Amino acid sequence: MNSQNSIIEIAKQTIELESQSISNLSNFINQDFEDSVSCIYNSKGRVIITGIGKSAIIATKIVATLNSTGTPAVFMHAADAIHGDLGLILDDDVVICISKSGNTPEIKVLVPLIKRAKNKMIAITGNPESFLGKNADYVLNTFVEKEACPNNLAPTTSTTAQLVMGDALAVCLLELRGFSSKDFAKYHPGGALGKKLYLRVSDMSDNNQKPIVNPETTIKDVIVEISEKMLGVTAVVENNQIVGIITDGDLRRMLNKSTDIAKLTAKDIMGSNPKRIDYNAMAVDAKEVMESNGISQLLVEKDGHYAGVVHLHDLIKEGIL
Repeated sequence: MNSQNSIIEIAKQTIELESQSISNLSNFINQDFEDSVSCIYNSKGRVIITGIGKSAIIATKIVATLNSTGTPAVFMHAADAIHGDLGLILDDDVVICISKSGNTPEIKVLVPLIKRAKNKMIAITGNPESFLGKNADYVLNTFVEKEACPNNLAPTTSTTAQLVMGDALAVCLLELRGFSSKDFAKYHPGGALGKKLYLRVSDMSDNNQKPIVNPETTIKDVIVEISEKMLGVTAVVENNQIVGIITDGDLRRMLNKSTDIAKLTAKDIMGSNPKRIDYNAMAVDAKEVMESNGISQLLVEKDGHYAGVVHLHDLIKEGIL
């Protein structure tokens, strides 16, 4: 291969082939699929997912997806299972066995052992007539016409199909459980994703200084307050109620318009009716308000009283933006 066009064409063919195979999976969603979902949902145990080779890698991803969406799952490598790890399976567990051919040696050894223990077994296989398919309680067909590999050997399209079938299971179970964004946050407390689900405005504003002046504060003192609190803004407050806001931009515009600022006070240059957000609002809500209004700071209110400032930099620091 020596042509960029050839590279692009091969990539497009790969994507097209896999997308067609995935689309065809919908034809295999049948009563066995529905029964598999019900079996897992009604089980008092966990989901044990096993496989070997590339199927084992897909199994670990499906395990992660199930765990993060409210269905307890454990990965068990098929080769390790027949050398001691079979003890992972408890009486009420449901076993999902993933194998493209359904006839690999490890699968042929493992399947009878699972059946002997009387655990319900779900097969994810591209060959329902295989040893695995014939011995499973339920069969989820992931047949593909061809691997994306030009030699039709390297697991590509087939493993993608397995992964998508696992996603379909997970999403159905998620819906049955009424799994909400709050539940999702409970399982994803770390990183930017988790913070989007649980971080509140108060978590950020409480860590900031609280710039505040009153309407009669002199411009000199306004400048000092904004500089000292280092948020580029101050609230103008009267009787603990927000009546205005002064930003760095307001100060610059004032200097351009006036040559005598000695007699000016905060009320002369403040912006009235500033954008504000509730103390208990989610951080993502603050992000949306800032973005929709093209601003960098929001004044925070708690029970109708001034409670501080949340800044664009806070959102960036927390990975929300």
